Amino acid sequence: MIFNPLARYHRLPGARRRLLRRAVVTLTLTSVALALLPFRRAILLGSRALPRRSDVSSDDIVWAVEATARWVPWRTVCLQKGLAAQHMLRANGIDARLHYGVRHAPADRDLEAHVWVTVGESPVIGGEEAVGFAALASFP
Repeated sequence: MIFNPLARYHRLPGARRRLLRRAVVTLTLTSVALALLPFRRAILLGSRALPRRSDVSSDDIVWAVEATARWVPWRTVCLQKGLAAQHMLRANGIDARLHYGVRHAPADRDLEAHVWVTVGESPVIGGEEAVGFAALASFP
């Protein structure tokens, strides 16, 4: 059996396809903003005001961002995925916080940075990799 992402996409329910399309647009805009804007301006993209709550779950949004990140033709890292997820979560009325942290790499002691997003106290994206990182800032 040949793996065909387009055929798999068309088998998804309409709500999931719409969510994936939103994730593609959001991840693209996030990546462009991070490449062109100063960090302090770009990071504010995810800190939008909260509208009324929608029926989209945080799990669905994280799924869409992660799935999109695997298929876009550029490299995405925690910063792009975290900012896109935070933007989409807050756009759906879910109070998400983006955390920016650093640590010394275990092997060579170089400084590493990482971004993760929480809803309440629970990490929703990037949380597994956040172990050992000291949070420097959170947005908003």
